[in-house]
Amino acid sequence: MAPNPEITQRQLISAAEKLFAERGIDGVSLREITVEAGVRNSTALQYHFGTREGLVRAVLRKHYGDIEVHRGALLDEYEREGAHDLRALVAAYIRPLAAKLTDLDGGREYLRITAQLVNRPGFQAREPDDDGRRDTTYRWRMLLAPHLPDVAVRRLHPRFTAIRVTFIELARRAEQPPARSERLFTSHLIDLVTGLLAAPLSAETLEIIDESSRRRAAAPTA
Repeated sequence: MAPNPEITQRQLISAAEKLFAERGIDGVSLREITVEAGVRNSTALQYHFGTREGLVRAVLRKHYGDIEVHRGALLDEYEREGAHDLRALVAAYIRPLAAKLTDLDGGREYLRITAQLVNRPGFQAREPDDDGRRDTTYRWRMLLAPHLPDVAVRRLHPRFTAIRVTFIELARRAEQPPARSERLFTSHLIDLVTGLLAAPLSAETLEIIDESSRRRAAAPTA
């Protein structure tokens, strides 16, 4: 009987989750993933996913949909309430990701893999939609902008810092044995990221920005 293509894909994705999380995306060969998956056809991985990047995208895509649905619902609730509560907005970003800590189908591995990717240039958690739709991360960033000083948004990129801290801390948690409850960890992470975004810019930072702006204005144009 010929192998079922959908089962083969799931086996390869599960093996990739495990090995990428344990040894790093670049620390495991595609052949090792095929062996770990128990797939006899040595060309099956290339057939289904093409390249290592294609396989990584498939791992991310496996988890992307439920994160998007969860976060979209939380952002809808935030906008309906109209309270402009920064912590509630931060929670809307973090809670769908933190839910992966209790996802037994590769959730913790997904968090460890994504933390490896978040500092790579051009990182996205999904492939762009054909119709150009934005994902909930973009929506969250736009809702967050009014909470931040304009100069911070333009020059210091605190939203990306918040995203990076979120993924790094979730990956650190995911490396540990599952806890009885992840509620305290998640709530405290929301507190920390909220504090990061709410921190005022110091006089020193503002002075450096002002000096940099003056130098740019004074620089001769080509």
